[in-house]
Amino acid sequence: MTNNATIWLIDDDDSIRWVLDRALSKAGYHTEIFSTADDALHHLQSSLPEVIVTDIRMPGTSGLDLLEKLHKEQPNIPIIIMTAHTDLDSAVSSYDQGAFEYLPKPFDINDAIALVERAVDHARTQQVYNKSAEEFSTMLIGEAPAMQDIFRAIGRLSQTDLTVLISGESGTGKELIAESLHQHSPRRDGPFIAINTGAIPSELLESELFGHEKGAFTGALAQHKGRFEQAEGGTLFLDEIGDMPAESQTRLLRVLSEGRFYRVGGRKEIHVNVRIIAATNQDLEKRVSEGKFREDLFHRLNVVRLHTPALRERREDIPLLIPFFLKRTARELKVEEKQITDDAMHYLSSLQWPGNIRQLENTCRWLSVMAPSKLIRIDDLPADLKQQTSSDSSILPGWQDALRAPVKKQFALEHEKVLEHLVPEFERILIETPLEHTGQRKIEAARLLGWGRHTLTRKLKDLEIEV
Repeated sequence: MTNNATIWLIDDDDSIRWVLDRALSKAGYHTEIFSTADDALHHLQSSLPEVIVTDIRMPGTSGLDLLEKLHKEQPNIPIIIMTAHTDLDSAVSSYDQGAFEYLPKPFDINDAIALVERAVDHARTQQVYNKSAEEFSTMLIGEAPAMQDIFRAIGRLSQTDLTVLISGESGTGKELIAESLHQHSPRRDGPFIAINTGAIPSELLESELFGHEKGAFTGALAQHKGRFEQAEGGTLFLDEIGDMPAESQTRLLRVLSEGRFYRVGGRKEIHVNVRIIAATNQDLEKRVSEGKFREDLFHRLNVVRLHTPALRERREDIPLLIPFFLKRTARELKVEEKQITDDAMHYLSSLQWPGNIRQLENTCRWLSVMAPSKLIRIDDLPADLKQQTSSDSSILPGWQDALRAPVKKQFALEHEKVLEHLVPEFERILIETPLEHTGQRKIEAARLLGWGRHTLTRKLKDLEIEV
């Protein structure tokens, strides 16, 4: 069950509020009750619910007026309209104004709970973004070559409607890239609708994608527009496409091929004009070979392929991401913005980060609240991170690229006997650095290098290093 969500109940009838409040609270939801729409609108200034259940006829601001206002200002909040049977015509009309569903009075309490549960799932799986291109550009951070490749790809695709398939591990920012592709496309003024196809039960997925007619199945109390219709003129982002059930794959292929479909239980053909961006953390080619994903659908989706690198593959971006997340978290949580020591930054940059960007962001949120002082040190890190090691945590990331630079320069200058010239210089750096670190203590420096004292003494003499 989808619980722990905040549900607002708005009705001037005390008995209706009491019944729904008791039933939803028992089901695990947090409820807030209002006797008027005006009270609810005032409360919106300080908090937001995940779902609103409101009567259609009330003194003062009506449910329809509330619906119209919220649909403009908070389009992501599903609104369930309650109405008496005599008001069904107006309720159906309100659906066209943005209502999620309507609940006819008198209602079965189990139907009401099921409807609220579906609305919460809808709110959590669908995201309509109205952010500007500038906002997206600040959120996409990266100087690593792999990220620069993605930025260039977004630029090249900015004037096209091509279908894009984004692959990569979970938590690498696939949806953020999809949002950026939308915002930098000819469809930027249209809606961006996201749906996680792996998070919705297979029996409900087709209804969520294609909509349904009233009475198509138990609980279908009204006509419902699916994600395709909601995304008309814009972009539909299909996340975790590799987990889509086989029967839904067939219907999706038909829509992509023909641009039309039928709602579940419907007879009217619906024509849509949407751009498809899909994402997966799975090896789709492998799933095709295993017979778990349609090959023809794969080729429909795989027009342009973008791969999001794992965080461990772009370690040089971690020192850019951490301050960004710390700053944003401080603003969101209204806490003091934390800073981080160089040692802690180096240590965090050396970790594997199996959860990728999402794990890094959550770590920054944890540190913003739990670190005891403004300056974050290694000792302040969560215990699970302090126990981790990188593939070679004693060597900081990026050293290979730094080493390649002078070698490439020597080749560019067409110098000969490169090893003869560079190896002594590299050895000099490797020896002088631990000596500086230990205050010129030879025995300690030799230990750090893994040498005996005599070996270090001989190297110092060969390289003419004075200590």
